[in-house]
Amino acid sequence: MTKRVLLVEDDASIALVITAALEAEGFEVDRCDSIADRDRFLARHHYKLLLTDVMLTDGDGIETLGGVREADPALPIIILSAQNTLDTAVRASDTGAFEYFPKPFDLEELIRTVTQAIGKAEATDIDVPQDVTQGLPLVGRSAAMQAVYRMITRVLRNDLTVLILGESGTGKELVAEAIHQLGNRRSGPFIAVNTAAIPAELIESELFGHEKGAFTGAVARSIGKFEQASGGTLFLDEIGDMPMQAQTRLLRALQSGKVRRVGGRDEITLDCRIVAATNRDLLPMIAAGTFREDLYYRLAVVPIELPPLRERTDDIEALSRHFLAKAATEGLPRRQLSSTGAEILARQPWRGNVRELRNFIYRVALLAREEVIDAVAIEPLLTQSEGASSPRIDDVSPPATSDLAYAVSAWLTDNAPPHGEIYDAALAAFERPLFLNVLAQTGGNQLRAAQQLGINRNTLRKRLSDLGISPEDYLVRD
Repeated sequence: MTKRVLLVEDDASIALVITAALEAEGFEVDRCDSIADRDRFLARHHYKLLLTDVMLTDGDGIETLGGVREADPALPIIILSAQNTLDTAVRASDTGAFEYFPKPFDLEELIRTVTQAIGKAEATDIDVPQDVTQGLPLVGRSAAMQAVYRMITRVLRNDLTVLILGESGTGKELVAEAIHQLGNRRSGPFIAVNTAAIPAELIESELFGHEKGAFTGAVARSIGKFEQASGGTLFLDEIGDMPMQAQTRLLRALQSGKVRRVGGRDEITLDCRIVAATNRDLLPMIAAGTFREDLYYRLAVVPIELPPLRERTDDIEALSRHFLAKAATEGLPRRQLSSTGAEILARQPWRGNVRELRNFIYRVALLAREEVIDAVAIEPLLTQSEGASSPRIDDVSPPATSDLAYAVSAWLTDNAPPHGEIYDAALAAFERPLFLNVLAQTGGNQLRAAQQLGINRNTLRKRLSDLGISPEDYLVRD
């Protein structure tokens, strides 16, 4: 039987390469470069597979696939795209596409996938609305992030347990939130638990809840995080720091699908998806006997490994511009990044990953004296340490009083007369982002933050209260 494939690609060189490779494998290939021609070909012939680009000469190839799906629900579709964002990957998944390949792609893998798709000759109905993807905080078009996006799309239509691996600051909780927001349980709650921040003696009570009188201080029944996440997603962050006893109870809960509150007798059936994360290498911990091997395999049904920023340097410029735009919405001056500024940022190792870059960009936005941020503005803030090519954000000295005074006075000159309520509002516009960034850098330690700011601790506490700043505002998530 003829294996006839329709290729819709407006880049002639890419179309030629794909066609030659498919024909070498025995496929018959029809080619076109527009949506209109695609629809004419599909109306005239029966195809085993549709292979289509997204941005075509007459429109968006994904947006118009609805009619194709209605006409032939069983037609396997493979989507190619140079628009390499999570939004594109999810939109491709929403069409019921068999696979999504970001450009550039591995040609041999593409041909293998075409063969597999035709062999299965099936598609999956997907019901996630496209607007769900708007506003997701995952930024990056590098090959490393494309792999992450593709893994995310694979877990959206099921409740398989996911283990997110990656260094501190790579965005593990953001990936967990994306899986929740785009998945089947998006209408339910997203409950995040930092297991490293809970005292060992309280972790079981936090996760499973407790009955009144279960222990000293248990004056009332408490509903645990598993129950709170019912119908939604439970995110267990820093799972590698969980005590062994709690690991055993967690494993039992995952195996049985039930939990029992501390001091309780009744078993409660679980109804939540589990997503866990850690910045630790769990395999050596298993060998050392500090992490249960059976729990690891129960959690790592689908592992997603986040790349450190040094392995996705192509994304640094896009991330920096994203953070500058976000900083402007939070009261900092609106800034632009020049090409020289982007180049010097891309050369830094960013050992604290995306979190460190974010904090640094906020600081530059505050202290830069020009609207356009270039290498001249960035270099003074990049202190060099012996044997290192660039600093961690924690290594950067706090801004000198004169620099801060200059930034404040310059902003006031450009934006408002310094008197009365207008002065107070202007000062608050600078104090709030400054306090948030310094507190984020110090991990919420108010004493260290006050020392860096050059004020006493009581003054800082009062200003935080006046500005309505709480720990939730400055404790940055993975």
